[in-house]
Parts: sequence; structure tokens; C-alpha cells
Amino acid sequence: MFKLLIGAAAGAAAVWFLDPERGEGRRSQVLGYAQKGKEQAAQAGETLGQTAQTVKDKAGSEGSGDERAPASERLNDPGLQAKVESEIFRSEDAPKDKVSVNVEDGVVYLRGELDDPEAAERLREAASNVDGVRSVESLLHGPGEPAPTKEGSQVG
Repeated sequence: MFKLLIGAAAGAAAVWFLDPERGEGRRSQVLGYAQKGKEQAAQAGETLGQTAQTVKDKAGSEGSGDERAPASERLNDPGLQAKVESEIFRSEDAPKDKVSVNVEDGVVYLRGELDDPEAAERLREAASNVDGVRSVESLLHGPGEPAPTKEGSQVG
């Protein structure tokens, strides 16, 4: 019975396509649908590839200091400053009253006077580990030492 149904369907399709009066139009219509489907599949594949590349690029830039992320995707400087301050001043004994934090274009500047050079290094390292920080400039100094200046600044 199944073979009979398959044979009948194949025969009906042959008659429909090979009709001398309208078969050519039907064949070209079916080929047009096939071509349109091929073009739509290619376009969908291209869109999917572009989306995958965007996701890959975005994932690669997160958690790595964001120096590769476009400026529009990074925190603004005041937001990054607040984030850095909350991280480096988290402990009870953090020198909050002796160190100031400034951020310019994703670069963190630590300024102030500390008795312990190791504490200064811990602050610098903690700031550099905050997501979104491009680099850290430590302008911290010990008691009696002259305060370092930011490169490119004008003195006087």
C-alpha cells in the first residue's frame, strides 16, 4: 500500500511539472523559491557570523583591564574612581585619610604620603586589579620625600 501511495505521488508531481502548457512556469517558480531560500540562508548565516564575532570581541575585552574595549563601553572616570576607592579602601586599616585617587581616561593616579612603602605597593597593585583600569600611576611618597609629579604636568 505504501509503495502505491509513493508511486501515485511521484506520478502526480511528474504530471504537474511536465505539463506541456503550464509546466515550464511551474518549474521556474519552484526554482525561484529555491534560489530565494538559498539567498535567505546565506544572509542568515552572515548575520549569525557577525553576531558571533561581536559576542567574541565583547567577551575578550571583559575582565582584562578593558584597554581593548571602546571608550563607550568602559566606566566613565568618576564611576571608575568610585569603584577603585571602594576596592582599595575596603579594609579597616586602609589609609583613606592619607591617599587620594584620581582617574583620567581610565588611568588611576594615587597621591599622598605613606609611612610604609609596602602599603603603597599593595594599594597600587589592588588598584591595577580593578576591572576597567587601564594603568596605575603611583605618586605616593614617604615622609620627608618630595611628592612626585604626574608626567607632562607643568610645575610653577
